[in-house]
Amino acid sequence: MGWTKVRSLSKATQHPLCRSRRYTCNPPSCDRLAMSTNPEIESEQRYIDAAYERLEHSRSVARALADQRVIGPGGTFQARYESDVIVEQAAQRLAALELGDQSLCFGRIDFEEDDERFYIGRIAVSSETSDVLVVDWRAPIAEPFYRATGREPMGLRRRRHFASQGPTLRGIDDELFGDAAAGLEHGTVQGQGALIAALEEARSGKLGDIVATIQSEQDEIIRAPLQGVLIVQGGPGTGKTVVALHRAAYLLYTHRFPLEGQGVLVIGPNRLFLSYIEQVLPSLGEAGVEISVLADLVPNIRATDVDAPAVATLKGDLRMCKLLARAVKDRQRRLPATATIPWGVQVIRVTVEESEQIIHSARRRSRAHNAGRRIVEQELFQLLGSKFTEPTEADVARDRLRSLPEVREILERMWPVLTPAQLLNDLMGSMALLRSAGSRWCSSEELRLLHRTRAENPAKTIWSSNDVPLLDEALELLGPRPGHAKDDSIRTYGHIVVDEAQDLSAMELRVIDRRSLSGSMTIVGDIAQATAAGGHSTWEEILAHLPDKREPRRAELLVGYRVPAPSMRLAARVLSLAAPGLAPPRSIREAGAEPILERTSPQEFNADLARAVRRELDEVGSGSLAIICASSWIDRVEQSLAANGLDFGQAHRGRFDHQLTVAPVRLVKGLELDSCIVLDPETILEEEYRGAQSLYVALTRATKRLSILHHRELPEVLRSEVSSSISQNSS
Repeated sequence: MGWTKVRSLSKATQHPLCRSRRYTCNPPSCDRLAMSTNPEIESEQRYIDAAYERLEHSRSVARALADQRVIGPGGTFQARYESDVIVEQAAQRLAALELGDQSLCFGRIDFEEDDERFYIGRIAVSSETSDVLVVDWRAPIAEPFYRATGREPMGLRRRRHFASQGPTLRGIDDELFGDAAAGLEHGTVQGQGALIAALEEARSGKLGDIVATIQSEQDEIIRAPLQGVLIVQGGPGTGKTVVALHRAAYLLYTHRFPLEGQGVLVIGPNRLFLSYIEQVLPSLGEAGVEISVLADLVPNIRATDVDAPAVATLKGDLRMCKLLARAVKDRQRRLPATATIPWGVQVIRVTVEESEQIIHSARRRSRAHNAGRRIVEQELFQLLGSKFTEPTEADVARDRLRSLPEVREILERMWPVLTPAQLLNDLMGSMALLRSAGSRWCSSEELRLLHRTRAENPAKTIWSSNDVPLLDEALELLGPRPGHAKDDSIRTYGHIVVDEAQDLSAMELRVIDRRSLSGSMTIVGDIAQATAAGGHSTWEEILAHLPDKREPRRAELLVGYRVPAPSMRLAARVLSLAAPGLAPPRSIREAGAEPILERTSPQEFNADLARAVRRELDEVGSGSLAIICASSWIDRVEQSLAANGLDFGQAHRGRFDHQLTVAPVRLVKGLELDSCIVLDPETILEEEYRGAQSLYVALTRATKRLSILHHRELPEVLRSEVSSSISQNSS
């Protein structure tokens, strides 16, 4: 069971007949693509202008439909319904046609046969006569734009990349195949000019799409079949997150029916990450994908508390399934003694044995706990009716008995209707209930870790993220409450994309399992970046908890696009601790600033940090800068920056909306910044739950510049890297 190793063609393997020619007009912002002035720029601009005119026409039509209400209040229900459907569909179409600041068209492919050419863009655009002006990037005919190589040109004569700012064409990057390539310079990756230009753009705090620069190995993953589980292992900067999002957009386009009805779900690790990726899918014309953290999947809870690592690990253990199942069973109880119900001058009795028979029958006949309550009620009232001699008297008595508080008390004792929050609040708030439910599977010390103060109002309890899978397991065991089927049901999806899957515990993977309608998933992660309590060190551990037990498809992204080679070489030293069996990604950006290592002291820390921040802000211009540190350093760093008059954002508030942001290392996974200052690596190694993995994450966020500021000794693994190739400064 091996990995499919996918990588861009190297100089040694690329066919000599695949060559690149680049043209541009004069704006300095496009100098990276400059070779000479292309006489075709004007004609290409005219074509793009025509496509934009047709796009605006389509928008106008959709806008008019979305704004109209053709059926007044007096129309029939059917007419009003049909009108609402038209308006809703028009609004969805209008949203799909919105490009924002993105360019409509980013390339062209010319085929050898019949001299056909197609323009490739974010969405499809047609002429008045329904001729195709721009092909959607997800269409099958667009595949050679991403897949063609010198060895397999897929019928292409030319592949052309456009460098644009909105509707304005700034430059052209041509790749020629076959005989047309003779005598041209050698290239190393597909669309290298456009790719490098995109990689060198300043980061805004939001992840952008890569639709114009998707590489062949990435496209292979994006267009993989829908069925089954696809596992994607990728190191830092290999594009695994954005590839997974493009795959979601591709699958919705290719399998519109049934996925539009079934839904596509993207699960991210935290809300900061969701904020970071929120613009990608809309920019690709897909606004209907649901993006969530795991806590969003369980209704009516707040999960903002943080557990200690030992507690988090325990809550992620599969033993919790047995503990919770027993906890539910413990709430299905026979009466402790014979119950009496006043009935006039008489007393109706329900014996312990009778209550036990009712409980046994309900357990046998119901799968979920709350569904069994109706069975208990039916059997209890049938029992109470049997205690009257006349059938008519029994029928009247049953109706009256339903409203008696003594009867309701018996029902609540024997089989209460429960929400997941009520079950867990009662369970974790009582050592007696915890011992009854879990003593067979957990030690006394572990049960004490689960114990917490019982809340007076379970609905207002603040849970931790590690409680979410327990609440979801409880929801599965309890089932919907009577009359709350819609609120308490578990929504399923036709395809699920999971990012940072290596950090999901076994219990969290069960949450995802329940949401999968058919076992179709894209699971993305990097074993070397498993930093969470309950995370995994192999993909086999993860696969054991996924719904589709068939052999999964696997792909491994080996080419790093984000991290410059000098920074990657430094991070690779830490990788040897974090995941000894994994090789670091091969960076395509050999050039880049050498990491800066600076020694400070506790007394000089504030001044040295302020100086480093100002230096990096000057270097990155309008780009982004993050200060990454252990969680225990956050307050200290924020106070230091404020004292030095530096404006900054706080990552724990869920957004990267400042040029300078202070971020605990636990929140930066999956993000990319122009420059990063990593504070005191030794503290990260010691204090974070998985220190080596956390430090590896911290060192691989920067796309341009990496600095380390430390007052303790550097970890040995980094000291051995310090040489003349790295700037080592002392304050």
